[in-house]
This record gives sequence, C-alpha cells and structure tokens, in this order.
Amino acid sequence: MSEEMTYESAFAELDKIYQQINNEEVSVDLLAEKVKRAAVLIEFCQARLRSTEDEVNKIIEGMPGTGD
Repeated sequence: MSEEMTYESAFAELDKIYQQINNEEVSVDLLAEKVKRAAVLIEFCQARLRSTEDEVNKIIEGMPGTGD
C-alpha cells in the first residue's frame, strides 16, 4: 500500500472494486485478489476513522467549558 494513501483514495478504490464486483465485471480468476484488496482498504479506512475520531475527541475535551 502506498505511503501516500489517503482515506479518500482508499475509499474511492474500494468503491471501484465494489462496483466491479456488483456489476459482475470481475472474472472468477481475479475475484479473490479483489476481495483481499478490499479487505486491506476497509482496514485502512476503519483505522483512519478511529484515529480521526480519537483526535477530534481530544480536541473537544481540551476546549474550555466542555469538561465535566
């Protein structure tokens, strides 16, 4: 996976794979390869979302007037 991968590029590639599979454009010979790549992209996107959520929560917790 490229070091420059972004959430948007990973999601776009994942969407392309989904469309190809959904439209039956993927041969049986390539299906497993596409599914493996999709799994990697899903893992990347989930990690990026969790990281961003944690970062946003830390920022919100540090804002004045938001502490308990």
